[in-house]
Amino acid sequence: MPVLPRPHRDDVLIAAGGLAGGVVLWHLGLFTNVPARRDPGALPLLPLIAMAAAELLRRVAQPLALLMAVAAVAADQYFGSLIATVLMFTDIVYASVVYGPSRTARQVIPASILVTVGLTVWAVSAVPKPESLFVGVVAALVTIAPAWTGLTIRQHQKVADEERLRAEQATLLSEMDRWQAVEAERGRVARELHDLVANHLSAIAIQSTAALSLNDPKASTDALGVIRTNSVQALAEMRRLIGLLRSGEAEDEVPSAAPTLAGLNTLVDRARAGGSTSGLTFVAEDTRGKEALPAPVELAAYRIVQESLTNALKHASPGVVTVCLNREAAGPLTVEVTSPYTPRVGSRAPGSGAGLVGMRERVALLDGEFEAGPVGTAGSGPPTVWRVCAVLPVEEKGPV
Repeated sequence: MPVLPRPHRDDVLIAAGGLAGGVVLWHLGLFTNVPARRDPGALPLLPLIAMAAAELLRRVAQPLALLMAVAAVAADQYFGSLIATVLMFTDIVYASVVYGPSRTARQVIPASILVTVGLTVWAVSAVPKPESLFVGVVAALVTIAPAWTGLTIRQHQKVADEERLRAEQATLLSEMDRWQAVEAERGRVARELHDLVANHLSAIAIQSTAALSLNDPKASTDALGVIRTNSVQALAEMRRLIGLLRSGEAEDEVPSAAPTLAGLNTLVDRARAGGSTSGLTFVAEDTRGKEALPAPVELAAYRIVQESLTNALKHASPGVVTVCLNREAAGPLTVEVTSPYTPRVGSRAPGSGAGLVGMRERVALLDGEFEAGPVGTAGSGPPTVWRVCAVLPVEEKGPV
C-alpha cells in the first residue's frame, strides 16, 4: 500500500485547532444547522474528525484531501452542522488550488460555480422566497471565494518562481561572462608576458652559450654586452607588465604605450645583434605604405614579427632571415617572415611552442589567416625554409 507523506507541521496545528474548536462548539450545542425534531447527539463529531483528517493532508495529498472534505461537509449538513467543520472545508478548498496538481486547480473553480448555482436553484425551488438566495451566497463564500483566492496566490507563486528562475539564469550568465572575461584576460596576459620576456631571455640564452663556447675574448665581451642589454630590457618590460597588472600601485609611473610597426627596424637590429654569433643575417622589407593602421593590427603585426625573429634566433640554420610587410590598396596587411630551415637540427635555446599558439590567437582575434611551417623549394629536396605568414584585416575586430 502506498504510504502517505508526512503532514506539514502547520497543517497539524490547523487540524488540531479546528478539531478542538469543533468539540467545544458541539459541547455547548452551538450548531449552525440541526435536522428538525431530533437531537444530533455525537454524530456531528464524525464529519468534524474526518475534516480534521483531511486538513492533515491539505498540503501533501491533493486531491484526496478535497474528496474527503466534500464527503465530510455533506455529512456535516446531514447530521448537524458545526461552523468549525465548514471553516476547515473552506481552507481545504483553498489548499486544493494552491498546493494541488494543475489539473485539480483548473477544475475546482468551475466545480464550485456549478455547486453554488445548483444549491441556489434548489433552495429557490424548495422555498420560493428571497431569503432562499442566501443559500447561494453562503455556498459562494464557502466554495468560490476560497478557490478564487487560492488561484490568485498560485498565480503569484508561479510568477515569483519564474522571476526567481530568470534571476538564477541571469546570475549564471553573469558568472559565465565573468569566467570568459577572466580566461580572455589570462590569455592576453600570457601572450604579453611571453612576447615581452621570451625574446630577451632567448637572446640571453643564445649569447651565454656563445660566450661559453668561444675562446675569443672580444666575441665573449660582445656576447656579454648583448646579455646585459637584453637583461635590462627584459627587467624593464617585466616591471611595466607588473605595473599594468597592479593598477594604481605606482601612480607616478605611467605604463608605456603598446609597440607599433614604427619600431620594426629597432626590432630587427636587436635580432641582428643577438644572432651575430649564429651565422644569421636579418633583412627587413616594408612596402605597406604610409597609411596608418589600427592599433590592434599594428600590435599584432609587431608581436608576430618579434616572435618569429625569436624563433629564428633559437632554431634557424645559418643564413638570411627576411621580414616582409606588404599591403595592397585598401587590402589586408600581410606579414611574412622566412628563415633558413634544416630538419632534425637541435635548437640553440629550448622552446615550448607557446609562441606559435600566441601568434595564432592574435590573428584569430582579428579574423585573419595564419600559417607557419616548413615550405619546399624549386627542387625535389627537403624543405629548406621556415615560413610564418599572417594576413591581418585592417578593420578593427577587437582587442589583442
